[in-house]
Amino acid sequence: MVALADAVRDGTIPNAEVMVVISDQPNAGGLASAAERGVETLVIERRGRSREEHDREVIAALSDRDTDLICLAGYMRVLSSEFIDVYRGRILNIHPSLLPSFPGLNAQQQALDHGAKVSGCTVHYVDETLDGGPIIAQREVPVREDDTVESLSARILVEEHKLYPEAVTKVLRDC
Repeated sequence: MVALADAVRDGTIPNAEVMVVISDQPNAGGLASAAERGVETLVIERRGRSREEHDREVIAALSDRDTDLICLAGYMRVLSSEFIDVYRGRILNIHPSLLPSFPGLNAQQQALDHGAKVSGCTVHYVDETLDGGPIIAQREVPVREDDTVESLSARILVEEHKLYPEAVTKVLRDC
């Protein structure tokens, strides 16, 4: 989120505006980072509600702000089909692997467990499948012999911060 907000602010992503940052976690670090950048923040908690109820409230908040593109960052929940239908083709996600390899949680651990020599990150469109939507862009990161989940994750994160703004720029240019 920070990389995207900063890229919009400095013009790397031209003709764009970050309308709102929404989290279901009131203590999410991204909320403070967004507020520091003058971006509106909302907390829409999901506790005690169904996925559909939660997603409807998020849809309403995004609709109220005429949101054109949804960029998920650190969002660790599968979206409802209703949400996907409303924003189909306009929801992006970043994932810390070279999809279709290692979807879901703990992608870096999966890469290490499988002895991968290369990992990386992927920006993709979100559809009903888990990390299976059409790929927009990818960036490779070599897996080193002495890598841990932490060291590999740190190197992938550096590339994610470059790749996501590039992918958003491409999507907006192609609209």
